[in-house]
This record gives sequence, C-alpha cells and structure tokens, in this order.
Amino acid sequence: MIKTRTGQVVVSNEKQNKLLKKLYGSVLGRVLLKTLTAPVISRVAGCFMDSPASKVLINPFIRKSGIDTSQYVMCGFRSYNDFFTRRIKPGKRSVDYTPEHLISPCDSKLTVHKINRRSFFCIKGSRYRISDLLDNEFLSKRYSGGYCCIFRLEVDDYHRYCYIDSGVKSGNTFIRGELHTVNPIALERYNIYKRNSREYTVLHTENFGDVVQIEVGAMLVGRILNLHGEGAFRRGEEKGRFEFGGSTIVLLFEKDSIIPDEDILKNSAEGIETVVKYGEKIGKKA
Repeated sequence: MIKTRTGQVVVSNEKQNKLLKKLYGSVLGRVLLKTLTAPVISRVAGCFMDSPASKVLINPFIRKSGIDTSQYVMCGFRSYNDFFTRRIKPGKRSVDYTPEHLISPCDSKLTVHKINRRSFFCIKGSRYRISDLLDNEFLSKRYSGGYCCIFRLEVDDYHRYCYIDSGVKSGNTFIRGELHTVNPIALERYNIYKRNSREYTVLHTENFGDVVQIEVGAMLVGRILNLHGEGAFRRGEEKGRFEFGGSTIVLLFEKDSIIPDEDILKNSAEGIETVVKYGEKIGKKA
C-alpha cells in the first residue's frame, strides 16, 4: 500500500503488477527475465531510448501514466530519454534549507527501516545484508543501529535527484549486476537490491554525519548518471539522474544521526510506502 503525507491511499498500477506477477511467478517468466535483465539487452534498450525514433513513445506514455505535464518543461525533446529525464519547472519543488531538517533526495515512495546489529534490514518481507548491498563488509558495519531509507521511484516520477545536505563526498563506486525491476512484487522472489547494478558514494555531511547514498538500477535502465566525482556539494544541488525505467535510491545513516518523521516511521512499520517529494522534510537531525 502507498499513502500520501496526509494519509490518502494511492492507487497502484494494477496492470503493471499483474504482468510482474506472471514474470516472477512462473518458470517461463523467469526464463524470459534472464534474457530481459542481461546487460546487453539493457544497452540495446538504452540506445533506442536515446534515439529520435523513440519520441513516438512520449505521448502514449503521458496519456497512460497521467503525468501532470504542467509541472515540467515540456519542449525540445530529442528522444524518449530526454523526456524521461525532463526538468521540473522553477518553483515546482521547494527545497527545505533548514540545516537540521533531513530532506528527500527525490520524488518517490519511501520506507524507513532500523538497521539491526547484524546489518540486516527488511523490505517488503525480504531480508538484505548491507554488506551485500555495498559489497563492503568494513563500511557496512558502521551503520549498525542506524536507519536505512528506501526511496522507490516509479516510471512516472521525476527521475532527477539532489544532495540531502552540504558537505564533501568520496568518489563513486559502481557494482555491476543484473538489472531487475524494483517493484515490490519482484522482491517477494528475488534479492533484487543485491543483484541489480548499483553505484554508491559516502557523503560526509555537515548535519547528519557520514551518509552512504546508493543508486540502484532497474529493468531496462542502462545508466545511472551521477554528475560529480570526489569533491564538495551543496544541499539541494542536483546529484544525478536515472534514465528509462523505475529505480531506487537507498540512504544509510549511522546510529543516533537522524530522527525520521513520525508518519513515515508509522507507515513503514505497517508495510506502507509514503509518497515524498524532492527537497521536502522527511526527518531531522538527532
């Protein structure tokens, strides 16, 4: 289930969910997924989505998904990916610059989980080790007792993301993997976050300590496009973008560094995702 910050239930994409159940719930479907999630297929799909020919997909997608185009700059698209990574109009996303406030890096559906002493966390009933996610046992141990925030982007979300605070970052570490959908249905059968391609960096923030930010690729997402290597960054500055497909951002916080907002904690405890927007407050400094 998905809810807004005001408690309204959001209707999910039932057609997409039925297709995913067929793919992940049958032998034939899983054989097909083995082909669809191969990196070469993702690269071919990415090349098409970059081409002028892909522009024919834009208007049908807008009609089907019900995107509010009044929020976006809707002109001059050279390809579907150009449209998919469209920019928001000035003033349509307000970044909270209060230093003690924790903000969302993106438009998404958010769940928050406490990280236990064995560095496991749960998403939709599936358990994951942080060391698997990062492929780094030493780094993962630092986040025991902290929080894991899962920001799930759907295809109709704004696919650019920002820095949650000001500070200095490490270089980007890319982990190659199979590209699967990040829809919760897939999580029931596969350890999706362990198998997907992903990229992470350590953000040495001014207000929330050392935060690990991980971008996770999804089915037919050929590229995670981060804009910066090692260096300084500012709260609200664009960090990067995802190209075609649904995607996920994971933030890891050390123990006693943040206090998530109560509605998000309550929803997460009940297995409910909360709709959040780029730059809005989702918690505060501990």
